[in-house]
Amino acid sequence: MSKKAIQIPNAPSPVGPYSQAILMNGMYFVSGQIPLNPETGQLEIATIEGATHRVLKNIERLLEAAGMTFENVVKCSIFLKDLNDFAKVNEIYASYFQGIPPARETVQVARLPLDVTIEISCIAIENA
Repeated sequence: MSKKAIQIPNAPSPVGPYSQAILMNGMYFVSGQIPLNPETGQLEIATIEGATHRVLKNIERLLEAAGMTFENVVKCSIFLKDLNDFAKVNEIYASYFQGIPPARETVQVARLPLDVTIEISCIAIENA
């Protein structure tokens, strides 16, 4: 039962006292990712579509660091600044989950870190 923090340079560094992800007993908990480009340090927020792709690319890199893919994801939480973006986010999100999609909730929130429009966290399981 060892808890392992995953910290990689090609995903955004935490903006607080938390790990990018935690791997424990075959379960992988990915902290909420925002549309921050780790190479440039810039937010990609010009459109909700671009922001959604950036968030999912950040998640993909964290999954790869644990030897996983989107197929291993069993649960996602999506936080949106504006629920009117739901259909656009859903279309892009679906393109990353080709098999059985994970369980999920999507909620509108008053504010997100760095005033971004979207944040997504997930849970993945080895051999899922």
